[in-house]
Amino acid sequence: MTLLGCDRPADTGPVIVSAVTGETAPGVAAPSIRLLADATEQGLVRFDAAGRIEPGLAERWIVMDQGTSYIFRLRKAEWPNDAPVTAAQVAAALTRRLTARGNPLGPFLTAVDEVVAMTPQVLEVRLKSQRPDLLKLFAQPEMAVVRARLGGTGPMRLIDDDPYLLLRPATDPAQADLANPADIRPEDDVHLIPERGALAVARFAAGRSTLLVGGTAADWPLLARAGVRPADIRVDSAVGLFGLAVVSREGFLADPANRTAVSQALDRAAITAALAPGWEPVDRVLPEALDSASSPTVPAWTVLTIDQRIIAARARVAALADTPVRLRIALPAGPGGTLLYGRIAASLLAVGLVPERVRWSDPADLRLIDEVAPYDSARWYLASACRPCGAEASAALIAARDAPDMASRAREIAAADRLVDADAAFIPIARPLRWSLVSPRLDQWRPNSRAWHPLNRLRTGAR
Repeated sequence: MTLLGCDRPADTGPVIVSAVTGETAPGVAAPSIRLLADATEQGLVRFDAAGRIEPGLAERWIVMDQGTSYIFRLRKAEWPNDAPVTAAQVAAALTRRLTARGNPLGPFLTAVDEVVAMTPQVLEVRLKSQRPDLLKLFAQPEMAVVRARLGGTGPMRLIDDDPYLLLRPATDPAQADLANPADIRPEDDVHLIPERGALAVARFAAGRSTLLVGGTAADWPLLARAGVRPADIRVDSAVGLFGLAVVSREGFLADPANRTAVSQALDRAAITAALAPGWEPVDRVLPEALDSASSPTVPAWTVLTIDQRIIAARARVAALADTPVRLRIALPAGPGGTLLYGRIAASLLAVGLVPERVRWSDPADLRLIDEVAPYDSARWYLASACRPCGAEASAALIAARDAPDMASRAREIAAADRLVDADAAFIPIARPLRWSLVSPRLDQWRPNSRAWHPLNRLRTGAR
């Protein structure tokens, strides 16, 4: 439903944003941390409200040498101490990001050979091989440019953190109309509140916040009785992985045939319907071919009915298991996690397996992977699904990473897809469920495949 102008709330006062926080998967940063980095520490490029690439520190760029050289011209920008930003400083900051051990994007940026300053305002990113989606990776908060003890360049500044994070548009030296701090209005301020899903939903329902971001399947059931207007519930067209990674390849799960039996036993339609009607289940790792030379590999068991799959999996378990097989399943807290476990457990019990729920960060046999794809490469899906993979699939993924050209890379990715399917290293269930609660005041909010909503791109007229 679209509100008419006369029904739109007055655009007055600061924008109050609740970022759902709490338990996260190992190695995954909380939404509030990523939003704060994106707002205060932009990179060369960034995502706009619709998930498209827009300029950040770079005002323009060109791609040369058959896609192995990206040359960026920096716009006029200043650090928080008013010192000018130089290409040498940006090159050094990006190099640190590329080599940081904890950067989750590091494994997907190995094609970057070096980042060098060509002039005080121009830098080059040199690649060992082509990467058409490089800009989507560089737009992620994990690749933001920051200097020690200074911070980043905006587009916003952290003004206060008591009781909540207060963000305000940074003065842009390239725009004279923003040079006067008196031009900043209360409506330009953003209060960022990291809080648990239940508190965030209650705050929005009570009219004490303008936006809730970071909603996942774990907290989706909270909306059923929250009293939130259906028009304020927005769901992203997110792409990525939502399923169970086989993280222990011992005992029953040491055999790929047994891992396949677990996968075919799951009633995916029942699992997704229990959480969110209309949430479409999936049965393969890749959503489409992307940069693979072949269509996505489809598991052989998909030609069977759910009853036939259960009978086959039950026979497999009964033939091999002398004692009850227990599988520890690591899932997030929250009502969605409980519903998810209930449906998964019912499927496993139906074939003779004994499930046990453990915390998301605990040692487990199967762990939920719920991640949005940062860029559109089949290699991201396959590598992210393998935690770990078998030797053959792992070797194919390395070959795809190191391929000298896009054609050979596509062939290696197709081979890796087939091997990951045969290895049964990942049990797909659906695509990530990402949702927000959005006040009509935020007329620039847009659903997008990255499920990313920058704090400086929420309202018309925001500075």
